Amino acid sequence: QVQLVESGGGLVQTGGSLRLSCAASGRTFSSSAMAMGWFRQAPGEEREFVAVISWSGDSTYYADSVKGRFSISRDNAKNTVYLQMDSLKPEDTAVYYCAAAPLSQLLTKKPPRVNYWGKGTLVTVSS
Repeated sequence: QVQLVESGGGLVQTGGSLRLSCAASGRTFSSSAMAMGWFRQAPGEEREFVAVISWSGDSTYYADSVKGRFSISRDNAKNTVYLQMDSLKPEDTAVYYCAAAPLSQLLTKKPPRVNYWGKGTLVTVSS
């Protein structure tokens, strides 16, 4: 089993920045070489893909809506993935969920293909 715990959410003004973290643990995580990513879900909306990073960190992919503003990275020594969010907009307001799965599955950008989820952290961007 793999456990994912997010942190770093909060309230920020338009144009501001936040850095989310997701700490992974579990006996199988280190040996699984899984990609990790972030999804988000706004009130009344479906959960949507935000970004993904490969196990090695060499490959990253972003939703068009966040490209150029968000940056995903990971530190495998700490079993942690980060999402640096800059130039935040009110439409970025959502619960952000950490996800883990093989890269091919995360690249489908479909929530049902995710193997493991965190419980989420709320990001609120005020106008």
